[in-house]
Amino acid sequence: MQASEPARGARTAAPPGTSVGEATTTLSPVGEDDAVAARGPERFSNRELSWLEFGARLLDLADDDRTPLLERVKFLAIFSEGLDEFFQVRVAGLKDQVDAGLRTRSADGLRPSEALRAIGERVTELVDRQSRIFLDSVVPALAEAGVRVADWSSLDDADREHLTEVFSRQIFPVLTPLSVDPGHPFPYISNLSLNLIVRVGDPITGVERVARVKVPPLLPRFVVMPDGERFVALEQIIAAQLATLFPDMVIGEHYAFRVTRNADLVLDEDEADDLLAAVEMELRRRRFGRAVRLEVASEISDDMRDMLVHELDLGPGDRYAIEAPLDLGTLWGVYGLDRPDLHEQAWAPMTPPGLANAGNEPADLFAVLRERDVLVHHPYDSFATSVELFIAQAAADPDVLAIKQTLYRTSGDSPIAASLIEAAEAGKQVAAVVELKARFDEQANISWARALEEAGVHVVYGLVGLKTHSKAALVVRREEDGIRRYCHIGTGNYNPRTARQYEDLGLLSADPDIGADVGDLFNFLTGYSRYARYRKLVVAPMALRQRITEFIEEEAHAGPDGRIAIKVNGLTDPDVIDALYRASVAGVPIDLVVRGVCNLRPGVPGLSETIRVRSIVGRFLEHSRIYRFGGTGTRPLTVLMGSADLMERNLDRRIEVLAPVLDPELQARLLEVLDLNLADDTNSWILGPNGTWTRAPTVNGTSAQRRLQELARDRARRRREAETLGAAG
Repeated sequence: MQASEPARGARTAAPPGTSVGEATTTLSPVGEDDAVAARGPERFSNRELSWLEFGARLLDLADDDRTPLLERVKFLAIFSEGLDEFFQVRVAGLKDQVDAGLRTRSADGLRPSEALRAIGERVTELVDRQSRIFLDSVVPALAEAGVRVADWSSLDDADREHLTEVFSRQIFPVLTPLSVDPGHPFPYISNLSLNLIVRVGDPITGVERVARVKVPPLLPRFVVMPDGERFVALEQIIAAQLATLFPDMVIGEHYAFRVTRNADLVLDEDEADDLLAAVEMELRRRRFGRAVRLEVASEISDDMRDMLVHELDLGPGDRYAIEAPLDLGTLWGVYGLDRPDLHEQAWAPMTPPGLANAGNEPADLFAVLRERDVLVHHPYDSFATSVELFIAQAAADPDVLAIKQTLYRTSGDSPIAASLIEAAEAGKQVAAVVELKARFDEQANISWARALEEAGVHVVYGLVGLKTHSKAALVVRREEDGIRRYCHIGTGNYNPRTARQYEDLGLLSADPDIGADVGDLFNFLTGYSRYARYRKLVVAPMALRQRITEFIEEEAHAGPDGRIAIKVNGLTDPDVIDALYRASVAGVPIDLVVRGVCNLRPGVPGLSETIRVRSIVGRFLEHSRIYRFGGTGTRPLTVLMGSADLMERNLDRRIEVLAPVLDPELQARLLEVLDLNLADDTNSWILGPNGTWTRAPTVNGTSAQRRLQELARDRARRRREAETLGAAG
C-alpha cells in the first residue's frame, strides 16, 4: 500500500480541510480566560523548586532497599550530576538577574532573590539527605555485600604501605601544591574541581600559610585495593601524604572543598560572523565563570570556610557543608563494578519485528517502509538494528541520492556519524545540522562538525537565536516510479549509548506528506527562507504552541466526552497550562505524565479537578514525548510524538518537531505506553495540589518499564515463531 492512500491518513480533530500541522483560529477558548487568570500566580509552581523535587525522587530510589544496591549508587550519582548542572545554569541565571537588579516576578510570583532563598533551603535539605543515605544506608549495605568504601583510618599498615606506593608512582607526579602568601595570590579554582585546603606551618619561623592542592580530575576518584573489594577516596590518600608535598613543614588542618561556576554560554549571535568560533571562545570563557556554589567538608573550621567564601566572592547562602565525600557524581566508578548480583538484570534490546529476516539478517528497510510505517521504542527495541541500520543502509545503497540529518547530542564513536561520512565519500549529497549550542556537549559537537566537514559533508550549525533540538533524518532515494523520501523522526538523540539508557520513540516512515515536510524543514534549516506551511508535522517555534493549545481547546469543547493524555519531560509553559486548566473546568479527563519539572497544580477545586499528574522514575530515563487528543466514543483520535516538551524554551527558542502517528496499530502501541505509565504503581509519584510529590502506593505491582520489556520479548518471540513456521512451510 502506498503511503498516500487513504488507509494511511490520520483522523484528527482539526477542522475539515486543515492539516495536522497547520495552526487554525476557528475555535474560541472554552470558558473565560479571566476565570483562570484570576487564580493568580498561585496556580503555578516554581520551576526551579519543581526540578529539585525531581532530585528528591531520585533520592527516594537511592533510599529504597528494594532497588538493587549498585542501582542505588547510580541514583546518588545522577542526583549529584544533576545538581551540578542545576547550579551551573539555573542558579547562575537567577544570580545574574539579581546582580542586574531585576525584581520581575516569575509566573509563580517569586522574585529572583526569593527563589534563590527557597532554593538554598531545599538544597540544604536534599544534600543532607543524600549524605545520610550514602553514609548510613548505602555504605553499610555495600560492605555487607563485600564492597567497602574504606576510610584511611580503617586501613592497616600493609594497606597504607600499598597506597603510599600508589601515591608515589601515580599521584604525586601530577600534583601541584599552590601556597597563598604575598607573592602567591589565592589561586583560581576551576569549575567542579575537587580540592584540599591545607594549613602549613614553618617550624623554624613559626609562619603559617594556607595552600591549595587540586585533586587530579583525570585520575580515578576511588583507588581500588588489591583485594578488588575496597575503595579508598583519592583525596584521602593525598591528605595522608601531605608531608611529602610540603617537606619539613608542619601540616595543620586540611579539608576538602569544591566550587561550582556559571557555565551557561552567552552568545551574541547577531554579532558573531562565525558561530563555530563564537562557541569555541565561549567555551574558553566558561572555565572562568563566576562562582555560584561552595561545597565544603562539614568539619571545616569557621576561619577556613570564611576565607574560601571571601576569596570566591560568595555569600553565606552559597556555601553547603556536606558530611559525605564531596562530588558523589564520581560514584559511577563504583557503579561500574562487575557484580551482576548487585545490578538490575541485564537487558538486551530486541530487533523490532520486520526489521530482520530469517537468521536474524537485516531486512531491506526501504522495502519494509514502502509497505508500512515502523515504530521503534528504545531501549526495548534495538537502536542498532533500527535507526543505525536505516542510516547505514542509506549510506551503502547506490540508489540513495541524499541524506540529511540533525545531530544534537551523539557519542564519540557514533556509528551514524560514521555512516554519514561513508555516504559523503561515496559521492552522495549529505547534510548535517550540528547543534553547537547543545549544553555541555559543545566541544564534542565541534569535533564532529569538523570531522564531517573534512569528509565532504555539508555541515550547518543551526539558526541564529534558535537551537535545533528536533531529531530528524531524511533519505532521498531514486526508485523505478521516481524519487521517494524516507524519514526518521525521534524523541531522543542519535546516540547509541543513551539509546540503551533513555526511553525514547522513533517513527520510520515513507509517508509522502511527512517526507515532504521533513524536506521542507531541512531546507529551512540549511537555506535562506521563511518557514513552510507543513502538511502534517507540527513545528516550533512557528506553530507548535498554538497547535497544541488548539488541540486542547477542541477537547474542551467536547467537555467530559473529550480526552487528553500527554507524556513529556517538562511542563512549564503558562499558556499551555492555562489551556489545560480551561479544559479541566470544562470537564475533560486529563492525564499527564511529567518526568521532571511541572508547574501545573492538579486537583485544585474549580480549576484542575479532572487533571492527574504523575512522574515515572526508574531504571531507564523516561524521555519520550507522546500527545493524545480525543479518541473517545465517536470522537476522532490524534496521536503525535516527537522532540518537544511543553516548556517556553522548547516552544519559543528551539526548532522542535512533532509528527502524527497515523497507522492504527502504531497508535495503539503508543496508547499502550501511556496506559502502562498511568497504571504503574512501582516507580510512580503523584503530584498533589500543593506542588508536593508522593510515591504512589503499590497495589498491583505494575511496572511500566518491566512490562514494556516483556512486550518487546513477546514481539521478538512471535517474529521468530513466524519465521520458523514460514521456513517449515
